[in-house]
Amino acid sequence: MLSDDELCVLLQSGETDHVERTVTTRDRSKFGEAICAFANDLADRRAPGVLCVGVADDGSCGNLTIDEQLLQTLMGFRSDGNILPPPVMQVRRHTLDGCTMAIVEVQPAANPPIKYEGRVCVRIGPRRGYATAEEERRLVEKRRWGALPFDQQPVAGATVQDIDLLRFQEEYLPATVHPDVLAENGRPVAQQMRALGIVGPEGQPTVLGLLVCGKDPRAWLPGAYVQFVRYPGREIGDLVRDQKEIGGPLAAMLRQIDEVIAANIEVAADLRGPTQQVRASYPAVALQELARNAVIHRNYETTASPVMLTWYSDRVEITSPGGPYGAVTAETFGQRGLTDARNPNLASAAKAMGFVQRFGSGIPRATDALARNGNPPPEFRIEPNFVNVTVRSAP
Repeated sequence: MLSDDELCVLLQSGETDHVERTVTTRDRSKFGEAICAFANDLADRRAPGVLCVGVADDGSCGNLTIDEQLLQTLMGFRSDGNILPPPVMQVRRHTLDGCTMAIVEVQPAANPPIKYEGRVCVRIGPRRGYATAEEERRLVEKRRWGALPFDQQPVAGATVQDIDLLRFQEEYLPATVHPDVLAENGRPVAQQMRALGIVGPEGQPTVLGLLVCGKDPRAWLPGAYVQFVRYPGREIGDLVRDQKEIGGPLAAMLRQIDEVIAANIEVAADLRGPTQQVRASYPAVALQELARNAVIHRNYETTASPVMLTWYSDRVEITSPGGPYGAVTAETFGQRGLTDARNPNLASAAKAMGFVQRFGSGIPRATDALARNGNPPPEFRIEPNFVNVTVRSAP
Protein backbone atom coordinates (compact mmCIF):
# COMPACT_ATOMS: atom_id res chain seq x y z
CA MET A 1 0.00 0.00 0.00
CA LEU A 2 1.40 3.38 -1.04
CA SER A 3 2.31 5.88 1.69
CA ASP A 4 1.07 9.49 1.81
CA ASP A 5 4.46 10.72 0.58
CA GLU A 6 4.39 8.31 -2.38
CA LEU A 7 0.84 9.36 -3.25
CA CYS A 8 1.81 13.03 -3.12
CA VAL A 9 4.64 12.45 -5.58
CA LEU A 10 2.34 10.52 -7.94
CA LEU A 11 -0.44 13.11 -7.82
CA GLN A 12 1.95 16.01 -8.40
CA SER A 13 3.69 14.33 -11.34
CA GLY A 14 0.58 14.31 -13.53
CA GLU A 15 -0.88 11.42 -15.48
CA THR A 16 1.64 8.86 -16.68
CA ASP A 17 1.62 5.24 -17.77
CA HIS A 18 0.97 4.21 -14.16
CA VAL A 19 -1.16 7.08 -12.79
CA GLU A 20 -4.66 8.20 -13.79
CA ARG A 21 -6.75 10.90 -12.12
CA THR A 22 -10.45 11.48 -12.64
CA VAL A 23 -13.45 13.26 -11.17
CA THR A 24 -15.86 11.09 -13.16
CA THR A 25 -17.90 8.64 -11.11
CA ARG A 26 -20.58 7.60 -13.62
CA ASP A 27 -18.42 6.31 -16.48
CA ARG A 28 -17.92 2.74 -15.28
CA SER A 29 -16.10 1.69 -18.46
CA LYS A 30 -13.42 4.31 -17.77
CA PHE A 31 -12.64 2.63 -14.45
CA GLY A 32 -12.54 -0.83 -16.02
CA GLU A 33 -10.26 0.24 -18.86
CA ALA A 34 -7.88 2.00 -16.46
CA ILE A 35 -7.63 -1.01 -14.14
CA CYS A 36 -7.10 -3.34 -17.11
CA ALA A 37 -4.37 -1.10 -18.55
CA PHE A 38 -2.52 -0.91 -15.21
CA ALA A 39 -2.66 -4.70 -14.86
CA ASN A 40 -1.13 -5.10 -18.33
CA ASP A 41 1.78 -2.75 -17.41
CA LEU A 42 2.92 -2.36 -21.01
CA ALA A 43 5.80 -0.11 -19.90
CA ASP A 44 7.03 -2.99 -17.70
CA ARG A 45 7.48 -0.82 -14.61
CA ARG A 46 6.66 -3.82 -12.40
CA ALA A 47 5.10 -1.37 -9.93
CA PRO A 48 1.45 -0.75 -9.02
CA GLY A 49 -0.69 1.45 -11.24
CA VAL A 50 -2.81 3.97 -9.36
CA LEU A 51 -6.28 5.25 -10.21
CA CYS A 52 -7.26 8.29 -8.12
CA VAL A 53 -10.99 9.03 -8.20
CA GLY A 54 -11.71 12.51 -6.86
CA VAL A 55 -8.64 14.31 -8.22
CA ALA A 56 -8.82 16.51 -11.35
CA ASP A 57 -6.38 16.37 -14.26
CA ASP A 58 -4.51 19.41 -12.92
CA GLY A 59 -4.08 17.77 -9.49
CA SER A 60 -6.71 19.83 -7.72
CA CYS A 61 -9.29 18.28 -5.43
CA GLY A 62 -12.55 17.30 -7.12
CA ASN A 63 -14.52 17.56 -3.85
CA LEU A 64 -16.39 14.33 -4.60
CA THR A 65 -18.43 12.32 -2.13
CA ILE A 66 -16.55 9.04 -1.84
CA ASP A 67 -19.31 6.77 -0.53
CA GLU A 68 -19.58 3.03 -0.02
CA GLN A 69 -21.44 2.56 -3.29
CA LEU A 70 -18.51 4.00 -5.26
CA LEU A 71 -16.01 1.87 -3.34
CA GLN A 72 -18.11 -1.26 -3.97
CA THR A 73 -18.32 -0.40 -7.68
CA LEU A 74 -14.54 -0.13 -7.88
CA MET A 75 -14.00 -3.30 -5.84
CA GLY A 76 -16.45 -5.14 -8.09
CA PHE A 77 -13.96 -5.12 -10.97
CA ARG A 78 -11.95 -7.72 -9.05
CA SER A 79 -14.67 -10.38 -9.24
CA ASP A 80 -17.43 -9.44 -11.69
CA GLY A 81 -15.70 -11.21 -14.58
CA ASN A 82 -15.52 -8.19 -16.90
CA ILE A 83 -11.72 -8.08 -16.45
CA LEU A 84 -10.14 -11.44 -17.26
CA PRO A 85 -8.06 -12.88 -15.74
CA PRO A 86 -9.19 -11.05 -12.56
CA PRO A 87 -6.82 -8.26 -11.47
CA VAL A 88 -4.95 -8.11 -8.18
CA MET A 89 -6.00 -4.77 -6.69
CA GLN A 90 -6.81 -2.83 -3.55
CA VAL A 91 -9.46 -0.14 -3.08
CA ARG A 92 -9.67 2.32 -0.21
CA ARG A 93 -11.02 5.73 0.76
CA HIS A 94 -8.17 8.10 1.61
CA THR A 95 -7.85 11.73 2.68
CA LEU A 96 -4.71 13.59 1.62
CA ASP A 97 -4.16 17.28 2.37
CA GLY A 98 -7.87 17.67 3.12
CA CYS A 99 -9.01 16.03 -0.14
CA THR A 100 -10.98 12.78 0.13
CA MET A 101 -10.48 10.37 -2.79
CA ALA A 102 -10.80 6.74 -3.75
CA ILE A 103 -7.46 5.07 -4.37
CA VAL A 104 -7.25 1.96 -6.55
CA GLU A 105 -3.85 0.24 -6.58
CA VAL A 106 -3.48 -2.36 -9.35
CA GLN A 107 -0.63 -4.86 -9.38
CA PRO A 108 1.05 -5.78 -12.69
CA ALA A 109 -0.28 -9.12 -13.91
CA ALA A 110 2.02 -12.13 -14.23
CA ASN A 111 -0.13 -13.42 -17.06
CA PRO A 112 -0.86 -10.62 -19.56
CA PRO A 113 -2.60 -9.69 -21.75
CA ILE A 114 -5.52 -8.84 -19.46
CA LYS A 115 -8.83 -7.98 -21.16
CA TYR A 116 -11.71 -5.72 -20.21
CA GLU A 117 -14.90 -6.90 -21.90
CA GLY A 118 -12.83 -8.81 -24.45
CA ARG A 119 -10.40 -5.98 -25.32
CA VAL A 120 -6.78 -5.48 -24.24
CA CYS A 121 -6.34 -2.04 -22.66
CA VAL A 122 -2.91 -0.40 -22.32
CA ARG A 123 -1.37 2.94 -21.34
CA ILE A 124 1.47 4.68 -23.15
CA GLY A 125 2.30 7.76 -21.14
CA PRO A 126 -0.99 9.49 -20.30
CA ARG A 127 -2.77 7.83 -23.24
CA ARG A 128 -5.13 4.95 -22.53
CA GLY A 129 -6.43 2.87 -25.40
CA TYR A 130 -6.69 -0.58 -26.93
CA ALA A 131 -3.59 -2.60 -27.72
CA THR A 132 -2.34 -2.98 -31.27
CA ALA A 133 -1.24 -6.38 -32.52
CA GLU A 134 2.38 -5.46 -31.80
CA GLU A 135 1.58 -4.23 -28.29
CA GLU A 136 -0.35 -7.41 -27.58
CA ARG A 137 2.62 -9.46 -28.78
CA ARG A 138 4.87 -7.52 -26.38
CA LEU A 139 2.50 -8.29 -23.51
CA VAL A 140 2.62 -12.00 -24.27
CA GLU A 141 6.41 -11.83 -24.25
CA LYS A 142 6.24 -10.26 -20.76
CA ARG A 143 4.64 -13.30 -19.17
CA ARG A 144 6.60 -14.68 -16.26
CA TRP A 145 6.04 -18.29 -17.28
CA GLY A 146 7.78 -19.86 -14.30
CA ALA A 147 5.47 -18.03 -11.87
CA LEU A 148 2.21 -18.94 -13.60
CA PRO A 149 -0.41 -21.21 -12.00
CA PHE A 150 -0.65 -24.83 -13.05
CA ASP A 151 -3.47 -24.26 -15.53
CA GLN A 152 -1.19 -21.94 -17.55
CA GLN A 153 1.82 -24.25 -17.65
CA PRO A 154 2.77 -25.99 -20.92
CA VAL A 155 2.16 -29.75 -20.94
CA ALA A 156 5.27 -31.77 -21.76
CA GLY A 157 4.86 -33.98 -24.81
CA ALA A 158 1.69 -32.30 -26.10
CA THR A 159 1.75 -30.58 -29.49
CA VAL A 160 -0.54 -28.17 -31.31
CA GLN A 161 -2.00 -31.23 -33.05
CA ASP A 162 -3.69 -32.03 -29.72
CA ILE A 163 -5.70 -28.78 -29.95
CA ASP A 164 -9.03 -28.74 -31.79
CA LEU A 165 -8.44 -25.64 -33.92
CA LEU A 166 -12.04 -25.52 -35.12
CA ARG A 167 -13.30 -25.43 -31.53
CA PHE A 168 -10.76 -22.73 -30.70
CA GLN A 169 -11.74 -20.54 -33.65
CA GLU A 170 -15.51 -21.01 -33.55
CA GLU A 171 -16.23 -21.40 -29.83
CA TYR A 172 -13.46 -20.13 -27.58
CA LEU A 173 -12.06 -17.20 -29.58
CA PRO A 174 -15.42 -15.42 -30.12
CA ALA A 175 -16.27 -15.88 -26.43
CA THR A 176 -13.06 -14.29 -25.16
CA VAL A 177 -12.28 -11.52 -27.67
CA HIS A 178 -14.45 -8.47 -28.37
CA PRO A 179 -16.27 -8.68 -31.76
CA ASP A 180 -14.71 -5.41 -32.94
CA VAL A 181 -11.24 -6.80 -32.28
CA LEU A 182 -12.06 -10.00 -34.15
CA ALA A 183 -13.41 -8.04 -37.10
CA GLU A 184 -10.09 -6.23 -37.57
CA ASN A 185 -7.92 -9.10 -36.40
CA GLY A 186 -5.07 -9.93 -38.74
CA ARG A 187 -3.18 -12.03 -36.22
CA PRO A 188 -2.24 -15.59 -37.23
CA VAL A 189 -3.90 -18.42 -35.30
CA ALA A 190 -0.64 -19.33 -33.54
CA GLN A 191 -0.37 -15.80 -32.15
CA GLN A 192 -4.03 -15.78 -31.11
CA MET A 193 -3.59 -19.06 -29.21
CA ARG A 194 -0.50 -17.79 -27.48
CA ALA A 195 -2.17 -14.50 -26.50
CA LEU A 196 -5.09 -16.41 -24.96
CA GLY A 197 -2.88 -18.87 -23.09
CA ILE A 198 -3.87 -21.88 -25.19
CA VAL A 199 -0.22 -22.56 -26.00
CA GLY A 200 2.98 -21.62 -24.19
CA PRO A 201 6.10 -19.78 -25.32
CA GLU A 202 7.41 -22.70 -27.37
CA GLY A 203 4.05 -23.49 -28.96
CA GLN A 204 3.21 -26.37 -26.60
CA PRO A 205 -0.41 -26.60 -25.44
CA THR A 206 -1.00 -25.46 -21.88
CA VAL A 207 -3.20 -27.18 -19.32
CA LEU A 208 -5.83 -24.53 -20.08
CA GLY A 209 -5.55 -25.18 -23.81
CA LEU A 210 -6.09 -28.91 -23.41
CA LEU A 211 -8.98 -28.47 -20.97
CA VAL A 212 -10.94 -25.99 -23.09
CA CYS A 213 -9.90 -26.87 -26.66
CA GLY A 214 -8.17 -30.25 -26.45
CA LYS A 215 -9.19 -33.10 -28.72
CA ASP A 216 -8.81 -35.53 -25.78
CA PRO A 217 -8.12 -33.75 -22.45
CA ARG A 218 -7.98 -37.05 -20.52
CA ALA A 219 -5.03 -38.24 -22.57
CA TRP A 220 -2.94 -35.58 -20.82
CA LEU A 221 -4.92 -34.91 -17.64
CA PRO A 222 -6.34 -38.31 -16.59
CA GLY A 223 -8.72 -36.89 -13.97
CA ALA A 224 -10.38 -34.41 -16.34
CA TYR A 225 -13.85 -35.97 -16.28
CA VAL A 226 -16.90 -36.44 -14.08
CA GLN A 227 -17.98 -39.88 -12.90
CA PHE A 228 -21.78 -39.96 -12.59
CA VAL A 229 -23.50 -42.83 -10.74
CA ARG A 230 -27.14 -43.11 -9.71
CA TYR A 231 -28.23 -45.64 -7.10
CA PRO A 232 -31.86 -46.63 -6.51
CA GLY A 233 -31.54 -46.42 -2.72
CA ARG A 234 -29.92 -44.33 -0.03
CA GLU A 235 -26.59 -46.15 0.06
CA ILE A 236 -23.96 -47.41 -2.35
CA GLY A 237 -25.01 -50.85 -3.49
CA ASP A 238 -24.43 -53.51 -6.12
CA LEU A 239 -27.44 -52.34 -8.11
CA VAL A 240 -26.75 -49.24 -10.20
CA ARG A 241 -29.60 -47.40 -11.87
CA ASP A 242 -27.39 -45.39 -14.24
CA GLN A 243 -23.75 -44.43 -14.70
CA LYS A 244 -21.57 -42.61 -17.19
CA GLU A 245 -18.24 -40.89 -17.56
CA ILE A 246 -18.64 -37.28 -18.68
CA GLY A 247 -15.54 -35.88 -20.35
CA GLY A 248 -14.33 -33.77 -23.24
CA PRO A 249 -13.44 -30.07 -23.50
CA LEU A 250 -14.79 -27.82 -20.77
CA ALA A 251 -17.86 -26.40 -22.53
CA ALA A 252 -18.97 -29.78 -23.88
CA MET A 253 -18.46 -31.42 -20.48
CA LEU A 254 -20.45 -28.77 -18.60
CA ARG A 255 -23.31 -29.02 -21.10
CA GLN A 256 -23.39 -32.81 -20.66
CA ILE A 257 -23.50 -32.36 -16.89
CA ASP A 258 -26.47 -30.01 -17.29
CA GLU A 259 -28.25 -32.66 -19.39
CA VAL A 260 -27.60 -35.39 -16.82
CA ILE A 261 -28.88 -33.19 -14.00
CA ALA A 262 -32.05 -32.28 -15.94
CA ALA A 263 -32.72 -35.93 -16.82
CA ASN A 264 -32.50 -37.11 -13.20
CA ILE A 265 -34.50 -34.41 -11.41
CA GLU A 266 -37.95 -35.68 -10.43
CA VAL A 267 -41.02 -33.45 -10.51
CA ALA A 268 -44.08 -34.04 -8.32
CA ALA A 269 -47.50 -32.40 -8.42
CA ASP A 270 -49.23 -31.43 -5.18
CA LEU A 271 -53.00 -31.62 -5.80
CA ARG A 272 -53.97 -30.32 -2.38
CA GLY A 273 -55.48 -26.85 -2.30
CA PRO A 274 -57.31 -24.85 -4.96
CA THR A 275 -54.41 -24.88 -7.46
CA GLN A 276 -51.96 -27.55 -8.49
CA GLN A 277 -48.42 -26.97 -7.18
CA VAL A 278 -45.43 -28.46 -8.98
CA ARG A 279 -42.14 -28.97 -7.16
CA ALA A 280 -38.87 -30.47 -8.36
CA SER A 281 -36.78 -32.71 -6.14
CA TYR A 282 -33.89 -30.29 -6.74
CA PRO A 283 -33.60 -26.91 -8.47
CA ALA A 284 -31.44 -27.53 -11.54
CA VAL A 285 -29.51 -24.28 -11.12
CA ALA A 286 -28.27 -25.31 -7.66
CA LEU A 287 -26.80 -28.61 -8.84
CA GLN A 288 -25.37 -26.94 -11.94
CA GLU A 289 -23.58 -24.29 -9.89
CA LEU A 290 -22.14 -26.83 -7.46
CA ALA A 291 -21.02 -29.19 -10.23
CA ARG A 292 -19.40 -26.37 -12.19
CA ASN A 293 -17.55 -25.22 -9.07
CA ALA A 294 -16.27 -28.76 -8.60
CA VAL A 295 -14.98 -29.00 -12.18
CA ILE A 296 -13.44 -25.53 -12.34
CA HIS A 297 -11.77 -25.38 -8.92
CA ARG A 298 -10.59 -28.97 -8.56
CA ASN A 299 -6.95 -30.05 -8.37
CA TYR A 300 -5.77 -31.19 -11.81
CA GLU A 301 -2.09 -31.26 -10.90
CA THR A 302 -1.46 -34.02 -8.36
CA THR A 303 -4.38 -36.43 -8.70
CA ALA A 304 -6.07 -38.47 -11.42
CA SER A 305 -9.33 -38.74 -9.48
CA PRO A 306 -12.44 -37.50 -11.30
CA VAL A 307 -15.12 -35.27 -9.89
CA MET A 308 -17.77 -37.60 -8.46
CA LEU A 309 -21.49 -36.88 -8.99
CA THR A 310 -23.38 -39.50 -6.98
CA TRP A 311 -27.19 -39.52 -6.99
CA TYR A 312 -29.14 -41.36 -4.27
CA SER A 313 -32.87 -41.61 -3.69
CA ASP A 314 -32.78 -38.91 -1.02
CA ARG A 315 -29.71 -36.79 -1.84
CA VAL A 316 -27.03 -35.84 -4.37
CA GLU A 317 -23.34 -35.76 -3.43
CA ILE A 318 -20.62 -33.97 -5.41
CA THR A 319 -16.98 -34.59 -4.52
CA SER A 320 -14.16 -32.49 -5.97
CA PRO A 321 -10.48 -33.50 -5.66
CA GLY A 322 -8.51 -30.78 -3.90
CA GLY A 323 -9.25 -28.90 -0.69
CA PRO A 324 -9.84 -25.16 -0.21
CA TYR A 325 -7.31 -22.87 -1.86
CA GLY A 326 -5.65 -19.54 -1.11
CA ALA A 327 -7.84 -17.03 0.72
CA VAL A 328 -10.64 -19.60 0.99
CA THR A 329 -10.36 -21.79 4.10
CA ALA A 330 -12.51 -24.47 5.69
CA GLU A 331 -13.96 -21.77 7.94
CA THR A 332 -14.74 -19.27 5.16
CA PHE A 333 -15.77 -21.74 2.45
CA GLY A 334 -18.92 -20.59 0.62
CA GLN A 335 -18.90 -17.10 2.13
CA ARG A 336 -20.55 -14.57 -0.17
CA GLY A 337 -18.11 -12.50 -2.19
CA LEU A 338 -15.02 -14.43 -1.04
CA THR A 339 -13.20 -16.14 -3.87
CA ASP A 340 -9.81 -17.48 -4.84
CA ALA A 341 -8.93 -19.72 -7.75
CA ARG A 342 -6.61 -22.69 -7.95
CA ASN A 343 -7.18 -22.55 -11.72
CA PRO A 344 -7.70 -18.82 -12.43
CA ASN A 345 -7.41 -19.11 -16.20
CA LEU A 346 -9.87 -22.00 -16.34
CA ALA A 347 -12.28 -19.98 -14.19
CA SER A 348 -11.87 -17.04 -16.56
CA ALA A 349 -12.57 -19.29 -19.55
CA ALA A 350 -15.75 -20.61 -17.92
CA LYS A 351 -16.85 -17.03 -17.21
CA ALA A 352 -16.16 -15.93 -20.78
CA MET A 353 -18.15 -18.85 -22.19
CA GLY A 354 -21.14 -18.06 -19.98
CA PHE A 355 -20.94 -20.85 -17.41
CA VAL A 356 -20.08 -18.52 -14.50
CA GLN A 357 -22.08 -15.39 -13.69
CA ARG A 358 -19.75 -13.75 -11.20
CA PHE A 359 -16.72 -15.05 -9.32
CA GLY A 360 -17.59 -16.10 -5.78
CA SER A 361 -21.33 -16.29 -6.46
CA GLY A 362 -21.82 -19.99 -7.26
CA ILE A 363 -22.39 -21.39 -3.78
CA PRO A 364 -24.61 -18.46 -2.64
CA ARG A 365 -26.71 -18.84 -5.81
CA ALA A 366 -27.06 -22.57 -5.17
CA THR A 367 -28.01 -21.99 -1.53
CA ASP A 368 -30.64 -19.41 -2.48
CA ALA A 369 -32.13 -21.68 -5.16
CA LEU A 370 -32.38 -24.58 -2.71
CA ALA A 371 -34.15 -22.40 -0.15
CA ARG A 372 -36.69 -21.20 -2.72
CA ASN A 373 -37.42 -24.80 -3.73
CA GLY A 374 -37.86 -26.01 -0.14
CA ASN A 375 -34.62 -28.03 0.05
CA PRO A 376 -32.38 -27.92 3.12
CA PRO A 377 -29.17 -25.89 2.74
CA PRO A 378 -26.17 -27.70 1.24
CA GLU A 379 -23.92 -29.58 3.65
CA PHE A 380 -20.18 -29.22 3.07
CA ARG A 381 -17.38 -31.47 4.20
CA ILE A 382 -14.07 -29.66 3.75
CA GLU A 383 -10.93 -31.76 3.89
CA PRO A 384 -7.32 -30.98 2.87
CA ASN A 385 -7.56 -33.21 -0.21
CA PHE A 386 -11.20 -32.94 -1.26
CA VAL A 387 -14.45 -31.01 -0.88
CA ASN A 388 -17.75 -32.85 -0.65
CA VAL A 389 -21.20 -31.25 -0.81
CA THR A 390 -24.45 -33.05 -0.01
CA VAL A 391 -27.73 -31.70 -1.33
CA ARG A 392 -30.85 -33.29 0.13
CA SER A 393 -34.08 -33.71 -1.77
CA ALA A 394 -37.04 -31.43 -1.18
CA PRO A 395 -39.83 -33.02 0.91
